Amino acid sequence: MKLTVLGSGTSIPHPTRGSSGYWLETKGGSLMLDCSASSIRRIAEYGLDWPNLDAIWISHFHLDHVGGLAPLLAGTKHAEGMETREKPLRIFGPNGLKRLVGAFNDVNNYKLFDQPFPVEIVEIEEFEKFEILPDLEAVGLSTPHTAESHAIHLREQEKVFVYTADTGFTETLGAFAADADLFVTECSYLRDKPVEKHLELAEAIHLFRRAKPKRAMLTHFYPLWDEIDFDREVAKLSPTSEVIQAADGLRIEF
Repeated sequence: MKLTVLGSGTSIPHPTRGSSGYWLETKGGSLMLDCSASSIRRIAEYGLDWPNLDAIWISHFHLDHVGGLAPLLAGTKHAEGMETREKPLRIFGPNGLKRLVGAFNDVNNYKLFDQPFPVEIVEIEEFEKFEILPDLEAVGLSTPHTAESHAIHLREQEKVFVYTADTGFTETLGAFAADADLFVTECSYLRDKPVEKHLELAEAIHLFRRAKPKRAMLTHFYPLWDEIDFDREVAKLSPTSEVIQAADGLRIEF
């Protein structure tokens, strides 16, 4: 698998960090994890094969995670070369995804589903396995952020990737990501977080200790992180896994 970070920031405008988005390349195809407005620019900037994107995963319905979905579908209708595409684009996410995309479509009768290729929307259920790409098994886990929020566990043969998206603290995530090859979770705050629906550094490192992934990545950084020595603060907590600081454009193979 190869992961490209499209956006490591939040909804707050930032000069180097876009809103949430990740591009995962597997043997079975390509998968976009969350689709912020800024991430649809990044897929072109980073030279990714977006005309042949196979599937999209939407973790929850905050606009910094889903705000680029309607513009992407509006764009694919008119992009040169898309008229020859035949394979479907499959969009996966929690209950309510069909209603949400329908609402985007109805704003101005955009005809988002009138594409040269089929667009399929699949709403998943917690703990029910599904094939998100050929030979890529997926399972969702409800997380304490919004009513619909889900983390996702992906397995391709012996390789495991886990992406929490936005989440508050729950021990269950440590078990969900056990022994992952790459475990990506948010870390909105350094400490003294003002809300329960996000993580601060000590909580994220606690989850890494429990999960024991081969590598771990922190992301979803508010601008306050600009003034923080990331490596120094992580080292203070003595993590048991390598901890990577996400940055837009970062690419990792695992």
